[in-house]
Amino acid sequence: MSLYTKYMEEIQTRKTELGLNPKPIDSAELLSEIITQIKDTNNEHREDSLHFFIYNTLPGTTSAAGVKAQFLKEIILGDEAVTEITTEYAFELLSHMKGGPSIEMLLDLAFADNAEIAAQATDVLKTQVFLYDADTARLEAAYKAGHPVAKELLESYAQAEFFTKLPEIAEKIDVVTYIAGEGDISTDLLSPGNQAHSRADRELHGKCMITPEAQQEIGELQKKHPNAKVMLIAEKGTMGVGSSRMSGVNNVALWAGKQASPYVPFINIAPVVAGTNGISPIFLTTVDVTGGIGLDLKNWVKKVDANGNTVTDANGDAVLEEAYSVATGTVLTINTKEKKLYNGDKELADVSSAFSAQKIEFMKAGGSYAVVFGKKLQTFAAETLGIDIPLVYAPAKEISHEGQGLTAVEKIFNRNAVGVLSDSPLHAGSDVRVNVNIVGSQDTTGPMTAQELEAMAASVISPILDGAYQSGCHTASVWDSKAQANIPKLMAFMNKFGLITARDPQGVYHAMTDVIHKVLNDITIDDRAIIIGGDSHTRMSKGVAFGADSGTVALALATGEAAMPIPESVKVTFKGSMAKHMDFRDVVHATQAQMLKQFGGENVFQGRVIEVHIGTLMADQAFTFTDWTAEMKAKASICISNDETLIKSIELAKSRIQIMINKGMDNKAQTLQGLIDLANTRIEEINSGTNPALAPDDVAKYYAEVVVDLNEIVEPMIADPDVNNDDVSKRYTHDVIRPVSYYTDKPVDLAFVGSCMVHKGDMKIIAHMLRNLEKKNGPIVFNAPLVVAPPTYNIVDELKAEGDWAILAKYAGFEFDDAKPKTAARTKYENILYLERPGCNLCMGNQEKAEPGDTVIATSTRLFQGRVVADTSDKKGESLLGSTPLVVLASVLGRFPTIEEYKSAVEGIDLTSFTPVEEAMITKFSAEKSVPVKVVDAS
Repeated sequence: MSLYTKYMEEIQTRKTELGLNPKPIDSAELLSEIITQIKDTNNEHREDSLHFFIYNTLPGTTSAAGVKAQFLKEIILGDEAVTEITTEYAFELLSHMKGGPSIEMLLDLAFADNAEIAAQATDVLKTQVFLYDADTARLEAAYKAGHPVAKELLESYAQAEFFTKLPEIAEKIDVVTYIAGEGDISTDLLSPGNQAHSRADRELHGKCMITPEAQQEIGELQKKHPNAKVMLIAEKGTMGVGSSRMSGVNNVALWAGKQASPYVPFINIAPVVAGTNGISPIFLTTVDVTGGIGLDLKNWVKKVDANGNTVTDANGDAVLEEAYSVATGTVLTINTKEKKLYNGDKELADVSSAFSAQKIEFMKAGGSYAVVFGKKLQTFAAETLGIDIPLVYAPAKEISHEGQGLTAVEKIFNRNAVGVLSDSPLHAGSDVRVNVNIVGSQDTTGPMTAQELEAMAASVISPILDGAYQSGCHTASVWDSKAQANIPKLMAFMNKFGLITARDPQGVYHAMTDVIHKVLNDITIDDRAIIIGGDSHTRMSKGVAFGADSGTVALALATGEAAMPIPESVKVTFKGSMAKHMDFRDVVHATQAQMLKQFGGENVFQGRVIEVHIGTLMADQAFTFTDWTAEMKAKASICISNDETLIKSIELAKSRIQIMINKGMDNKAQTLQGLIDLANTRIEEINSGTNPALAPDDVAKYYAEVVVDLNEIVEPMIADPDVNNDDVSKRYTHDVIRPVSYYTDKPVDLAFVGSCMVHKGDMKIIAHMLRNLEKKNGPIVFNAPLVVAPPTYNIVDELKAEGDWAILAKYAGFEFDDAKPKTAARTKYENILYLERPGCNLCMGNQEKAEPGDTVIATSTRLFQGRVVADTSDKKGESLLGSTPLVVLASVLGRFPTIEEYKSAVEGIDLTSFTPVEEAMITKFSAEKSVPVKVVDAS
């Protein structure tokens, strides 16, 4: 059977079973068959083949793109004749292929002897921005050899004509509102975790956005208002909290955006989204990737009394009142020049934050990638020509306040800045390009990252990165048909691209399903590093890490760079002492609660960096704090440690990297060995005093400072989704923190210890608790299922060596076996202990889930509606979050414990060694020492 016949069968299956169009073609072999049929003028499939070739072939560096570009070149040269594809049309098709083989073909044609063809090719090349080292090296060589076309192209690139000749964005954009939900809108609503396997199939994945009814309503709004764009809104909440940003934005763009190219199916751009409380930072970055618009509506405001005091309800929460209506179907106008939102002639809101000079450039260029690559191409051209870079793009905002010290994040950004003009240290608000040190790609967004890399014509990892890792943790629970189809293909692509991969395409080393954040936390050596990862919980306890969409991850992998404003910081310090029965997770939750109390309900963490002065807490346990900052809606978090603790954390990281090397995971570039070398250098810097552990300056400026009083934490703290709150906007916010006594005798249906919020110490706590309970009460009986998923295989091995795994295995009714992994997700649970494979498990919600309507107590981070547990018609599912000892005890009791029961169960267990540092961890500000270290511009 031919590949084309198989493709036709697949098309019919997609149409009849799923109601979908043909899947876009990325295979060179299939497209070669299609081209053969195009050449045969009598072929019965010729018309369809032409359509597939023109409209249904993926661009960039897919193998199909290479075949398509070559055939178009042959048509242009007259070596092949296709009546329907003229020379001009062939050039147009090449112009929409983004880069990679299409640029190679265009350069061939531009440097050819045929002057007419060369001129046409040159005109097309002037519109292209996705050029890589091989392309620019070829251009430079031709220019030095005196080729006039090379000179013409370089002069065009130096003037950034690929950008300046684009049309300006419209002055007025009409939008019609669609309220997608009330309260914070998790990206799970836009791209459900249980549909993660289909994210790379954009049309199929688009079917899961919100509900079919919502999709129909959006379509009806488009028909009724053909000249307006549908704007999806989070009413009384923030749009796009959580993970799955790129697939969420892709889905919104698919339903409410515009097609990026008529020749590339199901890739839409420029959606408009909004929220009463704005857009989640990572989601907003993803909107920028597509050249879209994200509005902070502020259409609900705190009600004040005659004296100007905030009016509160019976729960002490601020009462909100509507400033203006955005009810579904309301037609509004965005004035992009005035940067205002109007209803007719009535001004509703200032939306200038959505229309900074940089964001307008993203909109004009069709997305942020084109701007990033355009700036690099312009820099290359100007340097090759030996001229100053013409000021075409809006100058980067460089803000420096004389005499003001630097926060930790400001120091990191200054150290890694690229192309900075100022000789003064830069402060928050500055727009900066920075070199990235570490990049992480996870497995449910990885297929989209691979697609993005192909689309931007990247074929090899940037050499300026210290390291990059592709995980397998989000699909670790069940080795089902979907995982078997997607994961090996993903690992092979990323391994070839240059990443360290959890799974070896050659099968030499054992496949790892270790939680990505734990691996990234280990391979991040430098406390001054910048990390980009494809998950909202990319929040390391060394350096500063930013969770990002799959596209930004791809950009960082391809270029070694990222661009963003330097964020403001909130400083968190601690006072008092911890009670012996408290766990560090309780400190994490108490930080959220005390912050909200100190600032009258305002979340000062949102969109900012939390600079937490953790002091003597090792990186593993400190990660528990930084990980949770995603749920605090912070942009990132930085741990400030003393020298001794940082050295211990780096030594621990070295040992774990060495284990990866011993397993055979290092690559030809010896990336992992390079990280160990960096670790040795960093330790020497700290020991010698030449470069101590990162600390802010004494006169650094913070948006706010939060002091957490440990003396106030007297019982375990629970993050509650508050599923039955009368105010829908207050549900699932992570802001409701309550003591365990609030839940006395509340039944528990399922308990879960695992995911990125636990470390080796948590696993040892489970073992110790089981011994305690066994000693006091005899053999342990679980009155609710307990699911335990260790974060890494290293931890399992260490627990076995230290004797703690034995007590876990003794009481396990199920223990994972990598030789026989589960092939189907569990739908029912018994009252036993499940020892699951290392990985995300229930927290991800794409494979394993609790039974609908369950009350779950978990150590994970997810309390979004439907993520860990779905609702039933009778009862809403609840995912309450707490510490490891609380979760374990609740599973044994089948209910929440009393504080007395809890204290008894943890007696004698050293839950945490955290104590506040006695001396402030700061450095004396010196303007001279704070001057940014100028990194060589890689562009």
